[in-house]
Amino acid sequence: MDIGELLSFKPEQTPKRPSDFERENQDDDDADNSPDPSSRSQPPQKARRSEQATGVRGKPSLPAKEPQITEQERLDILKFVETEEPDGDVLDDSGLKKMLLLFEKRVLKNQEMRIKFPESAEKFMESEIELNDAIQEMHAVATVPDLYPLLVDLNGVASLLELLSHQNSDISVAVVDLLQELTDVDILHESMDGAETLIEALRKQQAAGLLVQNLERLDESVKEEADGVHNTLAIFENLIEIKSDIANEVAAQGLLQWILKRLRAKMPFDANKLYCSEILSILVQDTNENRILLGNIDGIDVLLQQLAAYKRHDPSSAEEQEFMENLFNSLCSALMAKENREKFLKGEGLQLMNLMLREKKLSRNGSLKVLDHAMSGPDGRDNCNKFVDILGLRTIFPLFMKTPKRNKKRLLSTDEHEEHIVSIIASMLRNCKGSQRQRLLAKFTENDYEKVERIMELHRKYLDKVEAMDREIDQQMRADDEEQDDDMTYVKRLSGGLFTLQLVDYIILEISCTDVVKQRVVKILNLHNGSMKMIRNVMREFAGNLGDAGDSDWREQEQSHILQLIDRF
Repeated sequence: MDIGELLSFKPEQTPKRPSDFERENQDDDDADNSPDPSSRSQPPQKARRSEQATGVRGKPSLPAKEPQITEQERLDILKFVETEEPDGDVLDDSGLKKMLLLFEKRVLKNQEMRIKFPESAEKFMESEIELNDAIQEMHAVATVPDLYPLLVDLNGVASLLELLSHQNSDISVAVVDLLQELTDVDILHESMDGAETLIEALRKQQAAGLLVQNLERLDESVKEEADGVHNTLAIFENLIEIKSDIANEVAAQGLLQWILKRLRAKMPFDANKLYCSEILSILVQDTNENRILLGNIDGIDVLLQQLAAYKRHDPSSAEEQEFMENLFNSLCSALMAKENREKFLKGEGLQLMNLMLREKKLSRNGSLKVLDHAMSGPDGRDNCNKFVDILGLRTIFPLFMKTPKRNKKRLLSTDEHEEHIVSIIASMLRNCKGSQRQRLLAKFTENDYEKVERIMELHRKYLDKVEAMDREIDQQMRADDEEQDDDMTYVKRLSGGLFTLQLVDYIILEISCTDVVKQRVVKILNLHNGSMKMIRNVMREFAGNLGDAGDSDWREQEQSHILQLIDRF
């Protein structure tokens, strides 16, 4: 095999996201083999970026066949890689300076030609092509992140950002492609000094605002510009992954508004819409300022409008299902800000979630999580009372009595489903007052106390889980011959079933306020060799470890309320 051919060979780059064409074929061939995307309930994964080989939109290209090589050629390649140095010099300081000097000359020449011949595109087109070539050459900088400080010192970043407003969108798209490669997370991790310098330069130059302005003018019906949108979103994701505090800055500079506008756009579902939902989920995941901003720009209504499409219809593909899950995750994060609870209530979010529960579609899993977030804590009082008023008890208690079987398309496990259900009921028992509370308590006396039987069944199930977890922790401590951190042990017990057990036992204490229910609880405990003392111990531990879901006054009130329930029990 000729060494020259070897060095010049570059494998075809394939997009990490399939094109619309490929996705349709995959849907036809593998409709029953789609992967379970349950991990989408966790913080969003690294989004995949499209490459030039296949557009986000437009005509798809067929996948390239891998070149076939003989065993001898393979051995020759391995020998060459081990013994030979590659041709061409590695980029150094002087090489970067020469490259930037040529780049600046091309920028100035293009500006002069455009000013001199503003109405004659054919006269400045050659300078535009040369400028584009200069930008492409600068991709070599991404291979040497140690040179990023020099790139910043020589004003290279500022010059690139100025080109985002170039009259020719092809130039701005080329700059976006370059910035996306420069900010690639894997490359930035190779040189933390270079990464720090580059990111600070981008922040100082208000790069986020300039990128959003460029997004506004890109036409996604053009394949190259659709790729530009995708790469711009990748830049934001890269920056946030390296420095999470940037999430607040990019949202404030217009990205949040643009994402909501893009979600509302009457366009077919595509990779860019999916990517928008992923970035939105990232923006509101850990930043309360972004949650409040989302509510202030009608983001709650936009999310509810987008989710309403899945009230009676399941997503048509695995990618669209991922999109729906991202919207649910974003809504759950947004509801962690108390300012958004009222907006959710006024936007009839409770009614939509209630309908989703009744329809038994894929959206039922997400609606359970949303209701849990909307009704929890002291800020969920209005939502709890409203849920009873809209006859939500008729929807939630059948799910409480019988957990739906999990299959490939149902994202929640049995334990997750039961956790959300008992959390919702516990929130209503704590927050509902007057007639709403009486209607809720009356549910536990219906049909010969069948719901009391069910809550005691859950108590036994999760008590067994916690006891098994405690034995595992004890065995590990004896094996390691050292004491474990108390906080870490408690967190491990919570994830092992203690959290759900606490919610279940809280419900038992609340419904035992009436003598007839308490008698039935005691009877069931005695029948299964249970003990009231165990329930009291679980709830004392719960009261002693209340988190910071509210202020100190709320915590004291909640602790006092739980201790009163324990005393009455």
